[in-house]
Amino acid sequence: MDTPPVELLHPWLAYPLLAVIGLFAGTLNVLAGGGSFLTLPLLIFMGLPAGIANGTNRVGILMQNVSAVWSFHREQVLDRRAVLWAAVPATFGSGLGTWIALRIPDADFQKILAALMVVVTLASFWSPKAGSDVNDTEDTASTNPQRSSTRHAALAAGFFIVGLYGGFVQAGVGFLILAATTFAGLDLVRGNAVKVLAVLCFTVLSLAMFAWGGKIHWPYGLSLAVGTTLGGRLGARWTLLKGHRWLKRLVTVAVLIFAARLAWTAMG
Repeated sequence: MDTPPVELLHPWLAYPLLAVIGLFAGTLNVLAGGGSFLTLPLLIFMGLPAGIANGTNRVGILMQNVSAVWSFHREQVLDRRAVLWAAVPATFGSGLGTWIALRIPDADFQKILAALMVVVTLASFWSPKAGSDVNDTEDTASTNPQRSSTRHAALAAGFFIVGLYGGFVQAGVGFLILAATTFAGLDLVRGNAVKVLAVLCFTVLSLAMFAWGGKIHWPYGLSLAVGTTLGGRLGARWTLLKGHRWLKRLVTVAVLIFAARLAWTAMG
């Protein structure tokens, strides 16, 4: 049986707090990933059961990526072909992941969330060399069509798994997507553009499923969305201004912070 929400903070404190944390989380999500490591624990701390916190978080994620996709599109760094090899398989995976999340008791979900946070944080230390230009992949396609076909099939399978994870828990999915886009030969700037497009597409389905299941606290979700919308725009702008090398350093710092936080929690 689901635990009902218990609002531990007065709305006049809760709503501004969520908007501020949403600003930081939305910016971080677009720049690197892991912003939900901040928002999910906060929503649970504020009295939401884990399942409802998981659904509520998607409201902010959706608006963050609407804002970021528009910014990348306006600056003409968004490859719309990524819809086929990234967004579509990720959306199918997200549907399955969300279906699983809606059927797991809150206590079990919290245990799985804790374990996944450790696994994703450790996995994100793996940082293969990113391609210097998106055209690397296109050159490969023209010189070796069979190899390109195999690569695209592998990417589609990879993004299905990414969507499965994102539909289930969301937190840390940005790191997984950047690993996939790096494999595709994209630098971190164009990889981030693909990332926000894929997350936007699969979050639409995931959010709809959580809403249908009654797993969203709308006042908290919309408050979070106020901050993440601005954060998505800021993250996209900083991505374009700072470029690949700065982003790579930021990803490394973000991973170290999350790892330290998890270690501190484990010792406590």
